[in-house]
Amino acid sequence: MHTIKTSTGTPIPLDGDLLAILEALYLEITVKKNFDRSFEDMMQEIGHLIDQMSDEERRSTLIESLFLNAVKYENDRAEAFVRKLSKK
Repeated sequence: MHTIKTSTGTPIPLDGDLLAILEALYLEITVKKNFDRSFEDMMQEIGHLIDQMSDEERRSTLIESLFLNAVKYENDRAEAFVRKLSKK
């Protein structure tokens, strides 16, 4: 299993756990900057992590990310529909 590191050296094992990457980004960018971070800060760190991945690791991460986002999107749509029904 390959391990990548954040720009401050925090290791992130690439074991198919997208949430580990998201948690590391949250801690490294959002928390360490006391929630005073920018789009550019996050994009720079994401780019730093992606640059350490092989093509297969990037592919796997993208697939997992799209799946997670599709499920989140479906859940958000279902929640909005239920709210709309409950107002009637």
